[in-house]
Amino acid sequence: MVDDLKRAIGSLDETQRRINQITGTGWSPDRLVKVTVGPRGQLVDLEIDPRVFRNPDSRGLADAILTAARNAVTDANGKTTEIVDKAVPVHLRRGPFGGEDSLSGVISRHDADLNGDGSGT
Repeated sequence: MVDDLKRAIGSLDETQRRINQITGTGWSPDRLVKVTVGPRGQLVDLEIDPRVFRNPDSRGLADAILTAARNAVTDANGKTTEIVDKAVPVHLRRGPFGGEDSLSGVISRHDADLNGDGSGT
C-alpha cells in the first residue's frame, strides 16, 4: 500500500495536468444544442442550431441547454474518473465509509445533486 501511495504521489503533477485538459461534450435530446465544458464543469462553448428560433420557446431552450450541460459534465466526469482510476490505486480512492463519499463518487456528482434540491443553487 505504501508503494502504491508513493507511485500515486509521484504521478500527481501528470495526473493533474491531464485532468486540467479535459473537456466534456453534451447534446440536448433533439441535438439542436451542444455544450462543451472544462474539467470543473465550466462552460467552454455553446452551440445553438438556428432551427430552434423557428418556434421560439424560451423555457424549452433553457431546458435543452441545461440537459446538454448536464450531459457534458457527465462526459467530463467520466473522463476524469478514467484518469484517476489509472493513477490512484482503488484502495486509496475509497472514502472512510466507501460508496458515495469515495473519490469517484464525489467526481460523478452534479452540483444539483450536492445541493439535494435539484435546483443547482
